[in-house]
Amino acid sequence: MSRRIIALALVLPLVALLLMVADSPFPDPIGPGPDAPTAMVAMGDSTMSGEGAGSYEPGTDGENGNWCHRSREASIHHTKVAGVDKVFNLACSGSNAEQVGLTDQVRNTEGSQARQLARIAREYRVTTVVVAVGANDDPRFADVLGTCLQAWIQRRADCSKALTDDWRGRVSRMVPKVESALRDIRQVLRDSGYTPRSYTLVLQSYAAPVSPDLPFDLQNLAGCPLRTGDLRWVREHAVGELSAGLRSAASAVGVRFLDLSQAGSRHEACSGGKNPDGEWFTRLTVDFAGLRDDARARHALQESFHPNARGHAQFGRCMTEFLSTLVRSASCVVGEDGNLTVVQDRD
Repeated sequence: MSRRIIALALVLPLVALLLMVADSPFPDPIGPGPDAPTAMVAMGDSTMSGEGAGSYEPGTDGENGNWCHRSREASIHHTKVAGVDKVFNLACSGSNAEQVGLTDQVRNTEGSQARQLARIAREYRVTTVVVAVGANDDPRFADVLGTCLQAWIQRRADCSKALTDDWRGRVSRMVPKVESALRDIRQVLRDSGYTPRSYTLVLQSYAAPVSPDLPFDLQNLAGCPLRTGDLRWVREHAVGELSAGLRSAASAVGVRFLDLSQAGSRHEACSGGKNPDGEWFTRLTVDFAGLRDDARARHALQESFHPNARGHAQFGRCMTEFLSTLVRSASCVVGEDGNLTVVQDRD
C-alpha cells in the first residue's frame, strides 16, 4: 500500500468526524466580518459612565427615570486606540455586577449591559472592552461615604471603626460576582463569533476620591464633610483592599487589570484648598435646583466625590497608555509631569 493511500485512509475518518460535530466544516469568521467598522465599548458603573463630569448625554440625566449619567467627558472618550471607528458607553451610574452581566434586572430603565454589547458585537467588530464594576455590590462604596458623612454631621465616632471589621468580607463577597460579569462578557463575545485573542478585555479599579490631607476649613459642608480618621481609612485601606479584590477577579477570568487605587494621589477632592482647579474629583456637590423637584431630589447629591472632567481625562490618558502595551496588569500613578502614567506591576 502506497504512502499516499495510507495517509488518505488516516485523514478521511478525521474529516468525517469534523462534519459530524460541526454545522460547517469551515469556522465562521470572527465577529461581524473584517469589513465591519470597529468599536471600543465601556461597561460598568458611575466611574465609567462619567458621573461627576457633567455634559451628560440626552436621555441619561433623569429623563423618564434614566439616571445613568453618561458623560461626553467620560474617560472612555479620552481613551485612544488606533483603528477604532466608534466608541460606545454602556456604563450606568449605580450599576452592579449583575446588571453588567447577563440578567433580567433593569437599572435606571435599562437592561443588561452584556445584552447591549451583544447587539453592538453583531454590527461592529469590537476590539476593546473596558469595565469598571464592583463598588456597588457588597462594598456599597457610595453608601459607605454617605454613612461617614452622617458621622460627621452627627458628631459621632469615625464610621470606619464600624466598617473595618466587615470591609474585607464585603470585598470577598463581591469578587465572585465580578468574575461572573466578566465571564458573561466573554460568553457574549464568544457567542458572537469572537475568540479571546480577537479583542482586549480590561477591568479597572477605583481611585480614592478623598484624602486626610486637606485644609481644615474645607472639612465641612463647603467641601469634604468627613472625619479625618474616615478620610484616612478610605485612602489608605478601603480603596486598596477593593482594588486587591478586583485584581483577584481579573486574574481568575484571565482579563487584563489596571489599578487606579493610587491614581488620585494629591488630586483628591478638597486637596487644592481655595483653588480646586488641580483636583480630579468633585467635592460635596448639591443640585439645589433639583431639590425643588420631587423626581430629582433623591439624586441631588449623586455627583459628589466622583471623578470630574479633569479626572476622567487623566484616567483616559492612563488607559490609552496601558492599551498600547501588552502587559497583563499595571497601575496608574502620577508622574513627574503631574499627569497619570502607567507602571507595570511586578509578577
